[in-house]
Amino acid sequence: MNAPTPVHRGRFAPSPTGPLHFGSLVAAAGSFLEARKRGGEWHLRIEDVDAPRCSQAAADEILRTLEACGFAWDGEVVWQSRRGDAYAAALERLKAEGRVFACTCTRRELADSAIAPDGATIYPGTCRQGLAAGRPERAWRLRVGDAHVSFDDAIQGHIDSDLAGEAGDFILLRADGLFAYQLAVVVDDAESAITHVVRGADLLASTARQIFLQQCLGLPTPGYAHLPVAVNTEGEKLSKQTRATPVDGVRPGPALFAALEFLGQRPPAELSCAVPAELWAWAMRHWRLDRVSRGPACPAVTGGIIAP
Repeated sequence: MNAPTPVHRGRFAPSPTGPLHFGSLVAAAGSFLEARKRGGEWHLRIEDVDAPRCSQAAADEILRTLEACGFAWDGEVVWQSRRGDAYAAALERLKAEGRVFACTCTRRELADSAIAPDGATIYPGTCRQGLAAGRPERAWRLRVGDAHVSFDDAIQGHIDSDLAGEAGDFILLRADGLFAYQLAVVVDDAESAITHVVRGADLLASTARQIFLQQCLGLPTPGYAHLPVAVNTEGEKLSKQTRATPVDGVRPGPALFAALEFLGQRPPAELSCAVPAELWAWAMRHWRLDRVSRGPACPAVTGGIIAP
C-alpha cells in the first residue's frame, strides 16, 4: 500500500540562468518554512526546460548554495530537461480533445498586439480557426475561449482573471520545439503531488493560466501563496538581468537573516550574524505566513548582501 500524501507538499523551483540571488532565496525560504511548519515535505525542481537560457554550471552552483544555506529537500531533485516525454503526452492528450491548435504567427506579426499585465503579448486569435494556406505550423496554443478563473491567494487575496483579456490563447509548445513553462510546471506539480505552491508574486499572472490548464487536463489545483518580489532602488525585480548580487555560499547567514526580515518575521538582532542552523531553529519556531507583507513587491535591503 502506498504511503498517504502529506497534508502539505511544497516545492522550490529555480531556473538555472545564473547564481542564486536574494529574490530566489526569499522564495526558497518562504516555501521551505511554510512546508516544514505544517509538518509537510519540501521538494526541489530545477526548471531548465528553457535550455538556451539555462546551464548545468548555474544549476550546480544553485544546489551548492542551497546546501550551504542549510536547506534540506525531500526526495531526488526533479530536472525539467529530462521530462520531455511527460510534457509531450499531456500535449497529445489536449490535441486529441481539440483543446489546442497550431499557430503560424511570428513575434514580428504579433508585435502590435495588446500587452498582458505581466508584459506578455495577448494573442489576438489569428490562427484559432485554422492555418493560412501555405503557412507551416510553428507553435501550439491552448484554446482559452471565454474562460474566467478565480482563486484565493493566501497572501495576495482574492484574484479574478479574464483569460481572454489578460492572456489569450497561450503557447504550450514553442516554435523552437521547446515546451512552454506553463505546461511544464502544471505537469510537474501534478506528478509530484504538490499541494501548496509558495513562490514570488512575479508569477501571479501565470497562476490563472496554470489553473485553467490544470482543469483542461483534469489535474488537481494546489493552494497558492505569492510572496512579494524583492526589488532594487529602481523598483526592478532582483535578477541576473538587474545584476543582483549572488548569495554568499561561504557566509550565507546574513542573507538568510535579511530574507527572514524581508518576509516580515522580525528575527532578533542578535541573530544577524548567526549561522544557518541557528537561524532555521529560530525560524521554525516563529514562522507565520500572515506576517508576510501583502503586495506584489517590496524593496530589498542593501549594503552589499542583497544588491550591488
